[in-house]
Amino acid sequence: MKVLQICAAYKPAYIYGGPTMSVSMLSENLAKACVETEVYTTTANGKQELKVTAGQPVNVDGVKVTYFERRTKDHTHYSPQLLKKLKQEVKNFDLVHIHAWWNLVSIFSCAIALRRNIPVIVSPRGTLSPYSFQNRNIGIKWVIHRFVGKRMLEKCFIHTTSGKESSAVKTLFDAKNISVLPNFVKLPDRRFYPERETSGIFKLIFFSRIEEKKGLDLLIKALPLLTKDYLLTVAGDGNESYIAELKALALECGVDKKIVWPGFLGVEKFDVLQAHDLFVLPSHDENFGNAVIESLSVGTPVLISNEVGLMDYVEKNNLGWTCKTEAAAIGMAINDIILNRRAELKTIRGMAPDIIYEDFNEVNLVGKYIDLYTNILNG
Repeated sequence: MKVLQICAAYKPAYIYGGPTMSVSMLSENLAKACVETEVYTTTANGKQELKVTAGQPVNVDGVKVTYFERRTKDHTHYSPQLLKKLKQEVKNFDLVHIHAWWNLVSIFSCAIALRRNIPVIVSPRGTLSPYSFQNRNIGIKWVIHRFVGKRMLEKCFIHTTSGKESSAVKTLFDAKNISVLPNFVKLPDRRFYPERETSGIFKLIFFSRIEEKKGLDLLIKALPLLTKDYLLTVAGDGNESYIAELKALALECGVDKKIVWPGFLGVEKFDVLQAHDLFVLPSHDENFGNAVIESLSVGTPVLISNEVGLMDYVEKNNLGWTCKTEAAAIGMAINDIILNRRAELKTIRGMAPDIIYEDFNEVNLVGKYIDLYTNILNG
């Protein structure tokens, strides 16, 4: 089996958050499992370009990766060189797996592969939901979807990372086949942390890329409603002007002294997560939520909105709480957790790591992806 992974950005373009890590981990684990895997991507790294040799295959942690120059420096990621190479080589692959949708690499690559009768899997990674049609380039998206995208997608196999994402996709087109498999999430080597001491300050953490859909503004507006002493850590990076807006909002709400902004966290993120009492992610739309799993892997319970893909998983395994995407609902939920759920916090801290390390075992998970590929190729 020879599989081509296509994504507009690949590591080390970590600026794009969870999808970059998930696609690279999928590719690496397929290669470890002796599935011939190759990646076509671009030099995209936000507004900058990765410092790589474009057009030349390189080995990136065991995976053959070719980075192609992009002509546009925005989220369209147009790369004529990538598309030209794909036209030449696509017949040499058994299957093409495309990650994300609203960029020209994904859309044109899908058209090329379908035209040459190569099976295509599309993993939307949050880009095919009703919310995605409401926040940017609304008119253009609907035109493309109606006249081009919908027809192509209905010929593809669709992979979603949660039941929520699967339901969202079904509202937009008649999918040929939808499979649900979770993301790969990079977890640290298992550590056993000492039991945390209870302090008078309840420590909240928001850990994610900082952008509008993550709902951080709602969390900031909820803070004045809290009745016990707290501290919020906002860990992550994003657009500087938007972060400035959020800091201004915190000042306006009178909670600026209760928030620390350490910025992007690397490998130290797990120790930081473990040092907090509650992880909060009030996203307006989230197909999965890698950071939820990262938090639980070190025992930190979670409060997430009911728009986060992992909502069902969290509720089923009693790993935290969910709430509506409203400041009042977030504040009410945090107050309830602080005042009435101390015993549950302690229970989750003890049991969560065992559950996460079992459910997100890389060897077991890659076997499920291989089964998916095999079933598609076998009809």
